[in-house]
Amino acid sequence: MKDIVVVDYQAGNLRSVVRALELSGARPTISSDPEVISNAAALVLPGQGACDTAMEALRTGNLIPVLRNGIDSGKPFLGICLGLQLLLELTEEGDAPCLGIFPGKVRRLPDNLKVPHMGWNQVYFRKNHPIFKDVPQNSNFYFVHSYYADPDDDELVVATTDYGISFCVALAKDNLVATQFHPEKSGDIGIQIYRNFVDFASVRYNK
Repeated sequence: MKDIVVVDYQAGNLRSVVRALELSGARPTISSDPEVISNAAALVLPGQGACDTAMEALRTGNLIPVLRNGIDSGKPFLGICLGLQLLLELTEEGDAPCLGIFPGKVRRLPDNLKVPHMGWNQVYFRKNHPIFKDVPQNSNFYFVHSYYADPDDDELVVATTDYGISFCVALAKDNLVATQFHPEKSGDIGIQIYRNFVDFASVRYNK
């Protein structure tokens, strides 16, 4: 699968994501150029850090309309960690607006929990989705985050995890799928997710 662009907005471990995609048979490109991103066949939006800072970087790079247009046009899209949270409307982190692809809010994990939530945790899959093909129920994935996505539409939620509370760790709709955990840091089972995304993107791109 050619023309997968990993979006660079100075908020992600891009090399790990690129390596995972390469192991999955893709030849990805890292870019912050709006034209390159607009012309991509599929997009990956990784991310670590703060939502408000990330949105400012996207705004400064003129990438907000590019990402919205790519998603709206049906382009295969994978969000990772911050790349999931940014899809909602608002974040408690700085009370900032996000991309607004889905109604909902990014909330801070409760104060009675150890924050950030860092390390391995089981993921419960509520629905089948091509991106999770051959991924066993209750597989362990690697997390590092202090906030979580709380979409208004429960039908978007594909997977959850329990960390003091149960919350969304994967959502999907049509061409878009996103995870709170880091598949690229989750060993072979994480590479399977990237492999599935490459297949998913190839099928949609060739329709």
